[in-house]
Amino acid sequence: MAVEKSYYMTQEGKEKLEKELHYLKTERRQEVVERIKVARDFGDLSENSEYDAAKDDQAFVEQRITQVEKMIRNAVIIENDNDNPNIVSLGKSVTFTELPNGEEETYTIVGSAEADPFEGKISNDSPMAKSLLGHEIGTEVAVATPGGEIQVRIVKVD
Repeated sequence: MAVEKSYYMTQEGKEKLEKELHYLKTERRQEVVERIKVARDFGDLSENSEYDAAKDDQAFVEQRITQVEKMIRNAVIIENDNDNPNIVSLGKSVTFTELPNGEEETYTIVGSAEADPFEGKISNDSPMAKSLLGHEIGTEVAVATPGGEIQVRIVKVD
């Protein structure tokens, strides 16, 4: 039997997944079933694009339900490392300055299940997070980016 992957996330991230699962099972699944019923009434299923689209949507919803259930089942809740508040670790926000131009950026390092770069949440599996994890305030770190390696200085850890 294969070992299942662990999904690192905050308690907030797990609760968000649980809400999504509830929505998918109680509302979204029912909406798709209704769409399939309506599409069946249009007649010949072999040439019924509404039916095909509804069945595709049903497959997507069922796949997402399975995926979210697996993520919740294998969730590992990230606890803040309060022993050393100056070290970058999972669940913390890190502010750093790009060297030499001084452009400042802040990201929260979370598990891949709740990563959302548009909200400033990056995955612990990302090259940026891997470079920053374990370093402390004031440290200069080399970070691999698609445009090449950059140097950053860690300014703040929350």
